[in-house]
Amino acid sequence: MSDHYNRGISGERLAVEYLTTKGFRILAQNYRYLKAEVDIIAQKDNCLIAVEVKTRSSTAFGAPEEFLKPAQIQRIIKAVDHFVTSKDLDVEVRFDIIAIILSKQAPQIEHIENAFYHF
Repeated sequence: MSDHYNRGISGERLAVEYLTTKGFRILAQNYRYLKAEVDIIAQKDNCLIAVEVKTRSSTAFGAPEEFLKPAQIQRIIKAVDHFVTSKDLDVEVRFDIIAIILSKQAPQIEHIENAFYHF
C-alpha cells in the first residue's frame, strides 16, 4: 500500500483511540453514503459527532485541517443526515476535525470541535 494510504489508516486508528479515551462511543467508521465517506461517527451524551480525520507527516504544505474542501464538507453533511435519518436518531449533530501530524517523536493530535463553522 502507498505511504499516503497507510498514513491515513494510522491517523484514523489514533483518532479512534483518542476519542474513546475522551468518553466518546464509536458508532461507525468509514460510513459511506453516495459519494461521501465519514471517517468516524461517534456519540457523547445526546450529541452525534461526525469526525473527519486529516493526517499529515508535516505541516510543510499547511495544517492538516486546511485540506478539507467545501464540496467534501457538503458531502459529509449529506451522509451524516442520511445516517441520522436512517437510524431515526433524535440527537444534536456536530462536525469535528481531528488533525494529526505523524512526527518521528509522538504524534500531535488536535481536536477541532464544530470545525465546519471555521470555514
